Amino acid sequence: MSKKKKSKAPKKLLGIDIGGSGIKGAPVHAKKGELLTERHRIPTPQPATPEACAETVQAVMDFHEWTKPVGLTVPGRVVGGVVETAANIDDSWKGVDAEKLFRKTLGVPVTVLNDADAAGIAEVQFGAGRGTEGTVLLLTFGTGIGSALFTNGHLVRNTELGHVHYDKREAEHFAADSARSRDHLSWERWAKKRVQPVLEMYEFLFAPDLLIIGGGVSKPAKWKTFGSLLKTKAKIVPAALGNEAGIVGAAYAARRSLQGKEL
Repeated sequence: MSKKKKSKAPKKLLGIDIGGSGIKGAPVHAKKGELLTERHRIPTPQPATPEACAETVQAVMDFHEWTKPVGLTVPGRVVGGVVETAANIDDSWKGVDAEKLFRKTLGVPVTVLNDADAAGIAEVQFGAGRGTEGTVLLLTFGTGIGSALFTNGHLVRNTELGHVHYDKREAEHFAADSARSRDHLSWERWAKKRVQPVLEMYEFLFAPDLLIIGGGVSKPAKWKTFGSLLKTKAKIVPAALGNEAGIVGAAYAARRSLQGKEL
C-alpha cells in the first residue's frame, strides 16, 4: 500500500509591502529569497483606509496575474492577524482583522505581519544577518524607525522600538531620516548627534551581536556618508536587500505559515 504524500507549501508566493507612500509587490522564490520579476508599485491611496489599501493590493495582484497565496506587510503592530497600531496609514486600521479582510477581498490565503519584522526576516534568512548567531537587531530609518529583533534566528515580534522614548520624544521623532530632513541636519551631525545616542540606548537594552541598518539610508551612496561614524560594541552593517526586503520577508512568512511553522 503506497504512502500518502504530504502536501507542500508553494515555493513561489507573492509578497506585498504596504507603505505610507506606496504599495509594492512581486512574486518571490521564498526558498531562495529572490524576486522573480520586477516589483510593481502603486501609490498608497489617500486616505489609506483598510478597504482602499485592499483594493490597491488587489490591483498589484491583478498586475502579476496572481491567484495563489500572498504575504502582506503593514506599518503597524500585528497580533494574530489583527492590526493594533497604525503608522503612516489611516487610524481606521486599528482593531481591524487584516488577514480576514484581505482573505475576503483577494480570495486567497493571506499572511499579514509588521513591515519591519518582514524586512528583518528577509535580512536574517537571506541578507546581511544570514548565519549570525546570538542577537540581531535590524533598524530601518525612514519616515520613522522600524525594528526587528532576533535571538538565534527566532523573531521577537512587534518590537516597535521607534516608539521608545529618548530625550523626552519618541526615538523616531528624534532620529529617523525624516527628522534629519525636517531639522536640516547634515549626514554627519545626524549620525553623531541623533542616531548614535539612540543606538547606544538600544544596545544597552538588548546587547545585540549584530546591528543591521535598513531603510533608504542603507543605500550604498548614503551609507558611505555616515556609516563609519556610528560606533557600537556590536558590529554594524547596512541591509543587503534594500527595498526588496519587505516583499521577500512577506513571501517567506506566508510560506512558513502555510507549512504551520513559526518564524
